[in-house]
Amino acid sequence: MNAPASSALRDDRYDAPSAHLNTTRDLGIRSLQLGIAALQEASAAFQGRLGAAFEEAVQTILQSKGRVIVSGIGKSGHVGRKIAATLASTGTHAFFVHPTEASHGDLGMIARDDVIIALSWSGETAELSDLVGFSRRFSIPLVAITRNGESTLGRAADVLLELPRVRESCPHDLAPTSSSLVQLALGDALAVALLERRGFTSARFHTLHPGGTLAARLKTVQQVMHGPQDMPLVHETALMSEVLIEIAARRYGCVGVTDAAGRLVGIVTDGDLRRHMGPALLDTPVSTVMTREPITVEPHKLAQTALEVMNRRLITAVFAVTDGRPVGIVHVHDLLRAGIA
Repeated sequence: MNAPASSALRDDRYDAPSAHLNTTRDLGIRSLQLGIAALQEASAAFQGRLGAAFEEAVQTILQSKGRVIVSGIGKSGHVGRKIAATLASTGTHAFFVHPTEASHGDLGMIARDDVIIALSWSGETAELSDLVGFSRRFSIPLVAITRNGESTLGRAADVLLELPRVRESCPHDLAPTSSSLVQLALGDALAVALLERRGFTSARFHTLHPGGTLAARLKTVQQVMHGPQDMPLVHETALMSEVLIEIAARRYGCVGVTDAAGRLVGIVTDGDLRRHMGPALLDTPVSTVMTREPITVEPHKLAQTALEVMNRRLITAVFAVTDGRPVGIVHVHDLLRAGIA
């Protein structure tokens, strides 16, 4: 009889392929668990030298007047490309330089005011030697991300981010898997820490991400709302006959009610009409039917805020107001068209 999956996942023997695991799903789960364990080891290392070095790396980049140059080869190079992309998209000017290309002219892309982040799990990657030498020759700050602090790269670095030895999820403990995950997570941690220290806002994020789902999520109410000329509004002295005409003409399913100063003091919805339906409705003052203190949003808020309000209050439209005065209206269909809902 086969052993339960849970006991198989606790088997730490890696001297043979993983045929002892029950299912392919077990193999996937074990790989994920080893990745989690690797991240936990890296997190624990932050309580010691890694944490202090991390703070130094963030300060070094913040104090730099130039860009962050990320480099690495093989799997470390792939991770480095992602780190550079994340830095660039979160407010830190960064790009990736391939170490081999650097040795054939791309060193000219690096300036004295830049900071170099070099990734090598072993710290003995020969292809990085010219880049490291260049950084030493021109006193360009060098941040190393490596497992081996006593390696050539580790000893040359101004800031050493020495990662703990982690078990690869490969059954032979060879293929870069857990180690790549830890490198990537550390790069993300650097990007987020720099983002926080720079005060990088969601508005700035939207500037750098004008396309795709992220752009939709970062749109403001003002970007999706209908403006003053399209708002369904009546004065608080109006009769319900005028309200019904306005509802039919605008097709938002509601009408806002304003006072003499132009402030939004109420709203009439389909629900209000049903509750007051009767032969005298047309001659009834709107002030008798309307719901006072209507739910509103501010135009500078994220459109997702309007969606959250609609979902929570079970409504399909909401007015945008500034200083109590309506400046626009957002319908759930507008959020659908914008890719937000």
